[in-house]
Amino acid sequence: LRMLQVKLIVTGDDFGYCPRRNQGIVDCFLAGAISNVSLLVNGSAAADAAKLARRHNIPIGLHANLSEGSPVCEVLKTNSSLLNQDGFFHGKMGFRTALSKGLLNMSEVKQELKAQVELFHELTGHLPPHMDGHQHVHVLPEVRHVFAEVLEEYGIQYTRVPIEPGLHNCDWIPPSLMDFYLGVEKDSFNTVDVFTKHGIRWPDIYIGLSTMGRSMSVSSIRSAIDSAILELTAKAPQSRTVTIELMVHPGYPSVPPVGGCGEGPDDFSQSWERLHELQTLIKPELQSHYKSRNIQLCSFKDL
Repeated sequence: LRMLQVKLIVTGDDFGYCPRRNQGIVDCFLAGAISNVSLLVNGSAAADAAKLARRHNIPIGLHANLSEGSPVCEVLKTNSSLLNQDGFFHGKMGFRTALSKGLLNMSEVKQELKAQVELFHELTGHLPPHMDGHQHVHVLPEVRHVFAEVLEEYGIQYTRVPIEPGLHNCDWIPPSLMDFYLGVEKDSFNTVDVFTKHGIRWPDIYIGLSTMGRSMSVSSIRSAIDSAILELTAKAPQSRTVTIELMVHPGYPSVPPVGGCGEGPDDFSQSWERLHELQTLIKPELQSHYKSRNIQLCSFKDL
């Protein structure tokens, strides 16, 4: 592993969710613990997040959201297949259920994704260098095609494909969550060809499911990175540079009613797990591990 150069993008997801999330993410960036952020443009503190990114020069991409809160596209706010009877998105599992029942109109999905790219541009002054999906909706059947078309139309080069090496061996993940993750993995495998066909790229390695919330520790991050690199170099021993995206969710816990994407903050957002991630990521022993492994933190535009 010595001669290998590793480029690690540590992405703080859900930027813009609430002021306390924004603060935690900025603190992490200033501590050198994350190197990139993903913005929820329908988050209640999205405009503030965009200002913070500009002020601190934080590389920022788009966290496309079709599952939590309200759409940003005016036309879809009142009458659309993307909304439940309360007038909000269907939710993480509700979205998947509605999709599997054939209830979602893909032209509305496309309309909303484009509206989010446009709003991102308005808030930040540039197009997103990378765009992924909140709660991994972008790799779902049908959605993946529309998502890829939108990226290609706007010339957005990078995305995330959540296939995590070694996920199956993570016996600390509760079974219900593991079922969800394995679903995400299966959808991701089926998305590879679609994204490739549209000329979209993503890092060599994705990590983030096995290290989320309470599962995050210096050693869980370290071993996830080390074993993923070993697995990759075994397959392609001639590679000199390896790129990794580590998805993280640091922040100070949300205090309702502030936060969220229109319906207030969810449980994960109010929990101690966000703070736990923040405290883990800024640990000096993690930073020194990166140095010892020749791991350089960067953003998508550095790939």
